[in-house]
Amino acid sequence: MASRRVIVALSGGSGIPYAIDLLQALRALAAGGSPIETHVIVTNGAKLVLPTESELTLGQIEAFADVVHKDQDLGAPIASGSFRAHAMIVVPCSAGTLAKVALGLTDNLVSRAAHVTLKERRPLVLVVREAPYSRPMLQNMLSAHDAGAVLMPASPGFYHRPASVATLLQGVTARVLDLIEVPNEHAPRWKEA
Repeated sequence: MASRRVIVALSGGSGIPYAIDLLQALRALAAGGSPIETHVIVTNGAKLVLPTESELTLGQIEAFADVVHKDQDLGAPIASGSFRAHAMIVVPCSAGTLAKVALGLTDNLVSRAAHVTLKERRPLVLVVREAPYSRPMLQNMLSAHDAGAVLMPASPGFYHRPASVATLLQGVTARVLDLIEVPNEHAPRWKEA
């Protein structure tokens, strides 16, 4: 069975722990036999935010991925529609990255891969964490939505009475995996045992 290639991009907004949890979940699913191949891109903005939000180094985060791409490499395989990716997730999705996706700007690999994902009609999930939303952000969200992206605010649920930050992160990760149709049991679900 061919691997599902999942592109995970970390942009410069606050919310790096969401990305780490997602990458760890994808790695665990692959280790458990799910055919998943993870491609990761870390923007310069994310590299700046990383030390303030995590004890992990850039190398440790990149080690969760099967393939690491540089954000300046517009010739990377994931920049082409002929690269058969299953889905792309931008987590966290900064306001700047959201604007680039909404406007179709492709000046770095994250925005180019997102553009390709949309034009090929593949799932693109933008995990927006910044709040409150300005009018330009709301307009960009609507434009990205209309282009085919799914806007997923990093807004965890509390119905399962999370006892830790890790449990809150897992709830968002499970929803993201659901949105790209990757079966998972990463977090409790509403009214399920």
